[in-house]
Amino acid sequence: MAGFDVFRFAFAAVFAGLHIGLMFGLFREWRHDNRLSGFSKKNGQKESPGRRDTVSVVVPVRNEEAAVAGLLESLARQDYPEAEFIFIDDCSTDRSPELLKDFAASRPDARIITLAENPGPNRKQYALTLGIEAARGGLLLFTDADCEVPSGWIGAMAARMADSGIALTIGPVFKKPDADAGPGRPRSIGRNFFRQYQCFDHAIRYMYLAASTGLGAAGGGFGNNLIVRREALDRIGGYGKVPPSPTEDAALVSLIRARDKSRDAAGRGGVPGTGMAVHAACGRDLWVLTKNERTWKALVNQTLRWNNGGLFSPAAGTRLNFGFLMVTISMGILAIPVLPFINGLWPLPAAVLFSMTMNTIATLRLFGPALPRGGLGYVVQIVFTPAYFTFLTILGFCGVKADWKGRRAG
Repeated sequence: MAGFDVFRFAFAAVFAGLHIGLMFGLFREWRHDNRLSGFSKKNGQKESPGRRDTVSVVVPVRNEEAAVAGLLESLARQDYPEAEFIFIDDCSTDRSPELLKDFAASRPDARIITLAENPGPNRKQYALTLGIEAARGGLLLFTDADCEVPSGWIGAMAARMADSGIALTIGPVFKKPDADAGPGRPRSIGRNFFRQYQCFDHAIRYMYLAASTGLGAAGGGFGNNLIVRREALDRIGGYGKVPPSPTEDAALVSLIRARDKSRDAAGRGGVPGTGMAVHAACGRDLWVLTKNERTWKALVNQTLRWNNGGLFSPAAGTRLNFGFLMVTISMGILAIPVLPFINGLWPLPAAVLFSMTMNTIATLRLFGPALPRGGLGYVVQIVFTPAYFTFLTILGFCGVKADWKGRRAG
């Protein structure tokens, strides 16, 4: 019995303590991001060190005619003169190539790489590798064809790289709630549970990412809003050194972190001047919107790919950190139906619900304007979100793989 007491209370203490630590990491990363964005506003974008580099915006495109027009319109509104646009047409069979050509026809800063075949094994990684090789910029900025970016996006992401010790910055990505939604209209979503949840799911995942980054343990990233210093890529042997993964963005972050051997005087990871630190930005000036999923099946497929990417990451640190988080969440949720028979397990779900309450409040506080007005609906998320994470974790450990661009990922 003493061993049982130690287990249940130790679990609760460790799990809740971990999340209190994550809240500290989130605050730390938010404060750091405020300093970077404040520097840009105070000194003006033209004086920001990030402005001295050409920024190469690299976008892989594969059969995205229904969405790419929105991206091209938002890219046309960018006001960063030192930018170039590299599009990789990955064997598209729809009208995507025509739309790209129309955009590039009037822009000398835009180029299109057309692939007749893609040997993989990760099609997107292969396409990105070719785009990076063709790019001229010292900063490489990535997004996807189904996204829309705010008007000052390139300058805002470049400003986050003003500190030469930062190798890579991850930016927030939120679900575009309706077909007619854009970066300036994030609240137009209806209030039904499915739409609310997928928007919240994206936001809370980014909250976890920013919080872990603030603690120096970044293990993932949103590849559709990410900027990396070319010098940092060169130090890891180039983008081609990123191991094939269904979550290639997380693999890139993990590989860069693996080169981080010390901390600078401010306590952030990386050696000053070497460009090996990772930052997670929070500011509204770089929020990117991506398309929403239309069915639960599509959402489960997407989120299963992300979860499997963390659970089975090629980076041992990511596997350990992400796996521990998902397993402990699952233990707390799976204890709930057992409570009528073993009521002494109550500290496990209590710790999960306490932590999820903190997480939900923090997510709504930082990213609420990007989420639908939900009111009491977000109280339901406190229980549903960890239950959904548990479901995905069980699927992953049972060997279920997600379908990704017509192939099984993982």
